[in-house]
Amino acid sequence: MFQAPFSSEGRIRRTEYALSYLAYMVFVFCAEMLASIMDSVTIALILYIPALWFMFVQGAKRCHDRGNSGWYQLIPFYQLVMLFGDSDEYGNEYGPNPKTGNAGMQDMKEKIMEESASSINVGEHIKEVVT
Repeated sequence: MFQAPFSSEGRIRRTEYALSYLAYMVFVFCAEMLASIMDSVTIALILYIPALWFMFVQGAKRCHDRGNSGWYQLIPFYQLVMLFGDSDEYGNEYGPNPKTGNAGMQDMKEKIMEESASSINVGEHIKEVVT
């Protein structure tokens, strides 16, 4: 959990996204308190830039976990989908499922092989029926 938190590559689960959001809110609250005590807007802005970047890349990773581009987080109310929506069951173009790791990729390969084998069997059965 929290591996490369400032990188937008990869996928994260709902738990990590929710904890990231909670950490962001605590950090922003502390930054606001510090800025009001020191009566300085500059300090608040300096602290907000990395915090906003952190939250943006964590949101992008959560979008990746759902199989979407990171830009989806700009859709109104999509944060609720990211908090409560389930992820892609298997690996996708953004990486393996963080819950199952590479085992999920193996499951996906097996599922594809089963589906292709069953479609081949259906094709052979149709040929038998026609002839």
